[in-house]
Amino acid sequence: MDMLMTAPCLLGVEGLVADELKLMGAGEVKAENARVFFRGDEAMLARANLRSRFSERILIVLDRFYATSFEELFECVKALPWSDFIGSRDTFPVKGFSLNSELRSVPDCQKIIKKAVVESLKEEYGVSWFEETGPVHQIQFSIMKDEVTVMLDTSGAGLHKRGYRPVGNEAPIRETLAAAMCQLSRLRHYHTLYDPCCGSGTILTEGAMLADNIAPGLNRNFEAERWSVIPQSVWKTEREACGDLVKKDTDFIAFGSDIDPACAELAEVNAKRAGVDKKINISVCDIKSFTPSTERGTLVTNPPYGERMLDIREAEKIYRIMGERFVRKQGWSYGIISPDESFEKLFGRKADKRRKLYNGMIKCQYYMYFK
Repeated sequence: MDMLMTAPCLLGVEGLVADELKLMGAGEVKAENARVFFRGDEAMLARANLRSRFSERILIVLDRFYATSFEELFECVKALPWSDFIGSRDTFPVKGFSLNSELRSVPDCQKIIKKAVVESLKEEYGVSWFEETGPVHQIQFSIMKDEVTVMLDTSGAGLHKRGYRPVGNEAPIRETLAAAMCQLSRLRHYHTLYDPCCGSGTILTEGAMLADNIAPGLNRNFEAERWSVIPQSVWKTEREACGDLVKKDTDFIAFGSDIDPACAELAEVNAKRAGVDKKINISVCDIKSFTPSTERGTLVTNPPYGERMLDIREAEKIYRIMGERFVRKQGWSYGIISPDESFEKLFGRKADKRRKLYNGMIKCQYYMYFK
């Protein structure tokens, strides 16, 4: 079955998502703001869920159309082939959002879409009541400038939830963003990765998984695995393929440190859960004492920053220390994410490259130094 799908993502990583989907064999890949559209079959659906490092989830796009009245919305949704995916006992909740559109009331749109799906399935199955006790088929909709996109979520929990980090530190970086930062820093399987503000170790763990080509979704399940429309053999084949793609016996190694012993301990636990603990060395250390133990290195870090004045002053102090400790040296690159517009001034030199990224709702710059 050929399907149009979309991969929502953090703003700023659309290009990385598009590139990885092309490498997986997806067709008609097209990036838009915070999402990438592509085509593929059931195998591609499973592959994207299992292998995508930078996407937030994978959704099947059932249709895109314009609607300015509830009647139009109802009729267009009712005409979609819902029974191709949803069985007579399956669960099908509805959620979504509306921006700059005539149909502004999200609760009303939810009700109309739910009613349209029910009416469509009633006709198909010849029943008047749906018990909804089976697998979940989460219906999602977006309405932007009157254009409606109706989708089915295949992932369940967001793809950033790899399964190795049930508990984070106070301000954990999202796994998909950590992976994106490592990719933008061109981390390779023969590199040495450093993170001197490692927190719960997300950058180190994502870096190890990227370097050794370990599929991020290998140790978790996806909602669409329970759907009758996708054979279990598809998931089995794609999981086996992921195992075959893991790089064995690489030279990759990582060093992480944090001033907080509890964070360092948590980083070790998370690395072990992800199965990369043998690649990662964690220590308790203040960034003032940062001294790399290798001749070459790729440093990727998310230093602490906050909204309160004290936090900002502390962050500025850390940026100055970084400028002193992260010396310009052959074989070294540094990648630092920060929302502070004065970062380069505090750090002491202009970045060789900058990339706008969002850490949650906070607009940041990823400052890269490699010369």
